[in-house]
Amino acid sequence: MIFKYFLILLLLLSSLASAQSFVYITDEVDIPMRTEKTFGDNIVRSLVSGSKLSILQATEDGWTQVKFEGSTGWIISRYLSNNPPARTQLEKLKQTYNTNKLLITRLSKRKNTLETEIKDLKIKNTELSIQTSKSKTEKEHIEQVYRDALKLEHSNEKLITTNLQLKTEISLLKNNNTASEESSSRNWFVTGSFVLFFGILIGFIFPKFVNRRRY
Repeated sequence: MIFKYFLILLLLLSSLASAQSFVYITDEVDIPMRTEKTFGDNIVRSLVSGSKLSILQATEDGWTQVKFEGSTGWIISRYLSNNPPARTQLEKLKQTYNTNKLLITRLSKRKNTLETEIKDLKIKNTELSIQTSKSKTEKEHIEQVYRDALKLEHSNEKLITTNLQLKTEISLLKNNNTASEESSSRNWFVTGSFVLFFGILIGFIFPKFVNRRRY
């Protein structure tokens, strides 16, 4: 029973290996695929150099059964190779070369575009640096002006305070001057009154005194 399962497993593995095996038509002329392992009027189709074929089986008499695009047939084994023919490899290399060349051209254009963008960015960066320097200078200037303004404001407050003090002193001096003037006027008025009083008094007394002396 175990041997039976082992045999089935080997057959499956063999089938998988056969399904995954490929060969290629060599660099020679187109090779015919035949329905049988004989020469004659039994050609299924002709296969060009580099055609990729799936191997179904190989016999000891120099024939290999292959499958290509749904067609199955026999081909002489010496016309088959495990590696792609040089011409096919060369074509693939040419295609790869052309693809890489196109890619290099695109990358070169992209490189030039990026270099131009880098130059523009450097110019913008320089302009920004200059602008930043100007802004820094302007900022320092504004800060200095603000500090000077604060100093002026402080000085102005002191001047306002001094001015108020001076106005107060002037007002006091004016009040004192007015009071002094009023006091002086009163003093002159009193003095004048006394003088006038004594004048009148002398005017009455002195004539009488003179008249007495005559008699």
